Amino acid sequence: MSARRIRDAGRRLGFTFDGRRYEGREGDTIASALLAAGVRVVGRSFKYHRPRGIFGAWTEEPNAILDVTLGGRTTPNLRATTEMLAEGMAIRSVNATPTAEADRFALLDRAARFLPAGFYYKTFIWPDWHLFEPRIRAMAGLGRLDPANAPAAENSVLNLSCGVLVVGGGPAGLAAALDAARAGENVVLVDDGLVPGGSMLHRDADGPERAAFLVARIEAAGGRVLPRTVAWGVYDHNLVCCWQRPEGMPDRQLRIRPGRIVLATGAIERPLVFPDNDRPGVMSAEAALVYLRRHGVLAGERIVLAANNSHALAVALPLREAGAQVTVADLREGASIDAVHGGKGVEAVTVRGRRVEADCLLVSGGFTPTVHLYCQARGRLRYDEAICAFVPGEPVAGMSVVGAAAGDFGDYAIVPAWPKPQAKGRQWIDLQNDVTLKDVALAARENFRPVEHLKRYTTLGMATDQGKTSNMNGLAAMAALTGKGIAETGTTTYRPPFVPVPLPVVAGRRRGELFNPVRRLPLEAGHRAAGAVFREYGGWLRPAFYGAGDAEAEIAREAERARQTVAIFDGSPLGKIEVIGPQAGDLVDYNSYQTISTLKDGRIRYGLMLTEGGAVYDDGVTVKLADDHYVVSCSSGHVPNVALRLEEWRQDRFDPAKVFVHNLTPHWATLTASGPRAKALVGALSLGVELDDTALPHMAVASGSFGGGPARVARVSFTGDRSYEVSVPAAAAPALWRAMIEAGRALDAVLLGSEALLLLRAEKGFVVVGKDTDGTTMPHDLGLSGPRDRRKGEFVGKRSLFTDEAVRPDRRQLIGLTVADGGPPLPTGGHAVETAQGRRRSAGYVTSSYSSPTLSRPIALGLVERGLERIGEEIDVFHLGGMRRAAIAVPCALDPAGERLDA
Repeated sequence: MSARRIRDAGRRLGFTFDGRRYEGREGDTIASALLAAGVRVVGRSFKYHRPRGIFGAWTEEPNAILDVTLGGRTTPNLRATTEMLAEGMAIRSVNATPTAEADRFALLDRAARFLPAGFYYKTFIWPDWHLFEPRIRAMAGLGRLDPANAPAAENSVLNLSCGVLVVGGGPAGLAAALDAARAGENVVLVDDGLVPGGSMLHRDADGPERAAFLVARIEAAGGRVLPRTVAWGVYDHNLVCCWQRPEGMPDRQLRIRPGRIVLATGAIERPLVFPDNDRPGVMSAEAALVYLRRHGVLAGERIVLAANNSHALAVALPLREAGAQVTVADLREGASIDAVHGGKGVEAVTVRGRRVEADCLLVSGGFTPTVHLYCQARGRLRYDEAICAFVPGEPVAGMSVVGAAAGDFGDYAIVPAWPKPQAKGRQWIDLQNDVTLKDVALAARENFRPVEHLKRYTTLGMATDQGKTSNMNGLAAMAALTGKGIAETGTTTYRPPFVPVPLPVVAGRRRGELFNPVRRLPLEAGHRAAGAVFREYGGWLRPAFYGAGDAEAEIAREAERARQTVAIFDGSPLGKIEVIGPQAGDLVDYNSYQTISTLKDGRIRYGLMLTEGGAVYDDGVTVKLADDHYVVSCSSGHVPNVALRLEEWRQDRFDPAKVFVHNLTPHWATLTASGPRAKALVGALSLGVELDDTALPHMAVASGSFGGGPARVARVSFTGDRSYEVSVPAAAAPALWRAMIEAGRALDAVLLGSEALLLLRAEKGFVVVGKDTDGTTMPHDLGLSGPRDRRKGEFVGKRSLFTDEAVRPDRRQLIGLTVADGGPPLPTGGHAVETAQGRRRSAGYVTSSYSSPTLSRPIALGLVERGLERIGEEIDVFHLGGMRRAAIAVPCALDPAGERLDA
C-alpha cells in the first residue's frame, strides 16, 4: 500500500508505533496517521498471527487494535479508527512479539491446518490440560495491562430525560431531530462522531457545511446535540445508555429516558470474501473515501475497486480526482477477485483471470443496516432481498428507525456476492478472530448449524468488533452450506454494548467505599461514644459489641447481662415499609407465606417471604394498623429489595391506584429494650402507652408520643425475652437514646451489639436468613409446613412447594446441635458427614455456632438431611481435616415453652 497524505494541513504531531517515530496531523485518528505514514501492518490476527492492515474507518474496524501510552499511562485495546492522535503518543501493536511487522509467532500460520475451528475442544487433553494451560494463557488475549494505570473514579453518571432521542447524526438523524425540534418537542441528538454529519462529511462536497448548518438550526429550535456520544445499549422501558467523551473532560455515562427513540444509526459496509482477502491493503471502499475526504489521505496509488453495488462504485471518481489510478471490478457485470498477491501487503490482484498491478484493493459487498439498538429493544428483523440485508421488521413501541438503518439507501443497485462454499483457497470471514469459510463448513459438518451454535463453535462475531463486518457473510455461508435461505438461517442475538465501553464509565464513581456504600445509623456518634466496635451487617455499619476488652469476652458479657437485666439494642435498620390502601391486605398476604390480613388491628405476625422457586427469601414481622394500613418489618439487609418486590407485585398483580408502598425505614429510628427488666425501662420513658400485658401483649403494637412527636411501641422479640421496640422519627433518636441510657442506669442495663444479639437468637433457635438457610431452604425445612398444607389462595412461591424437589424426603432441615465430645463450640461451616463403602459424603453443615454463657455450654444450628426425624442421633462433623462428634437436637435450646416472653 502506497498511501500518502495529499492535504498537508494542521499542526504536526509526533508519535511512535512499535518503537519507530512518525508524524501525523492535528485532526488525525491514529489510523489515518498510520495510513498516511505508509504503515501497512498494524497488528496480527488472534489465532494464526497473520499480518493485518487497516480495513475500516470507524467502530467497524476489526484489525487495528492497539495499546496506547500517553502521559505515562497505557490503555490497552483501543481501536485506532476511533482514537484521536495526540502529541507524544507511544503506540504498540497487540498480539505481536516483538512488533507487528516482525512477529515471531507468525509461524503459527504454518500450522493452520492443525488449528481449525473448535480445535481447543479436541486437543490438549492428554496427558493433562494443565501442562498446556500456562503457555496457552500467555499467548491468549490482545493488549497488555498496565498496573500503573488505575483510573480515578471520576466518571460521572448523568440521568437525562427528553421527549425525543435521536441516535445518529447523519442526514436522516439531523433531519429527524430538526423536524421534532421545530414541532416543539424536547429533542436530544447523540452522535458518536467528533462532529455530527455522518456520511455527509465524506459523501458530499459541501457536506460539512450543511451538517453544521443543520446542527445550528436544531439548537436554535431548542434541541440539544451531543457529539462524541455513542449509544451502546437499550434496556427496559427504552432506557438508553450512552458513553460520552467530552473534550478536555473525563468520560461519562448518560442514562437517557426518552418519550420515544429515533434510530438513525446508518449502515456498515461489509467485505467481500475471496482467497487471501485478509491481506494488508485490502480495505473497505467507504473507509477509503472517509480517509480521503476527512483526513486528506489517499489509500493507494494503484487501486483496484471491487464492488457489487452502485454506492461503492461511486468512490472511484474522487479517488481518480485525487491522483490515484483506479481499476474497477464491477461484480454486477461478472467481474471477480480470483487472487491477491503479496506477503505483507497487496502487490497485485487477479481480476477475472487478469493480473492487475496494485498497492490497494478496495472492496464492498454491500451495506448492512446498523440495527443493533433496535434488536436490543427486542425488535425482529426481516430479510430484504432487494438490498441483500436484514432490516427492521415490526415496529417496537416507542421507537422508529429511519434512513440507512431502515434499509433506505436511496438509488441503490446491488447483486448478491455471498461466500461460495465450493471456492478454493483460504477465505476469511471474521478478520479479527481468524474464522475462515472452511471453519464455517466444518461447523456445518459437525452439526453446529444454528447461527448461535456457529458463533460459539467458531467464535465468529465474538471479537471486539462484535461481528460488524463478519456476521452477514458468516450466516450467508451457513445458509449456502445447509441449503436454506438467509432469512430462514437468521441472525445471532444482539446484546449490549454496541462498542467496547471502559469499565470505569460503566461503574461511574461506584468504586472502593462508593461501590456499595455502607448505610449509617442516626445514632452512630452515640454508639462510638459508648465504646462500640463497628462491623458491617446487611449493608449497615452497626455496633458489633461494646468495650475495649477481648471481643469474645465482651460479647459473652453482653449476652449474659441481657438475660439477667435489660439490654438496649439499636434496631433502626429493621424494615419499616408501609403498605397502604384498600388492597393493602391482599398485597401483604400475597407477599407472605403466612396470612397477615386476618390479624386484628394493632397486632403483629411473624412470617416468611419466599422466592418464586419456593425458597425462603426473608423473614420478619408485619404490623396491622388498620385494614388499609400495614407495616412490613423485614431484615435490615433486605429492606431495599423487599420494597422493590412489593412494588413489583403491586404493579403486576394489583390495582396500583388501590395500594401504595412507601419505604419509611430511613425516617424512623428503633431502639429495643429486651430482658426481664425491659418493661420497667420502657415505663420510665413516659411514652403514653399502657404497658400492662393485657393492653399490650406479645405481638401487639400501640401508638404513643415522645418529646412532642409520635412514637410506636411494639412487643416483638428476637431474643426470646420480654422485648419492646420503640420507634420514633430519626431526628428524635438521640433524645430517645439518652433517655433509655439514663433510665437503664438504675436497672443495670447493658448495651447490646449485633454479635451478642445473634448469640441470643441462636439460643432460641431463631434463624437468620442467608446464614441458617442456603438459598434452597423451604419453609417446611424450618418446621413451618402449616401454610403450605392449609392455606387457601395464591402467594409467592406456593406452587413450587409441591414439586418433586420440594417434597423430597431427604431434604436438609433446620436442627439444633449439641457437642457430644465435651469440646469447644462446633466450627461454623463444618460438615455433617456420613461414610459408606469407604467414601465420605456431606449430609449437611453447621450454620451457626456459639458458646452460650446462659446455658454454660456450646450450642449450634445446622441444616442436616432428614434432621427433624433424627433428633437425638449422634453424627460426625468434619472440618479442615478434623472430626468432631455432635448430637442432633431441637433448634430451641433455651426456654422452649416461651415463658420468658412475659417474665
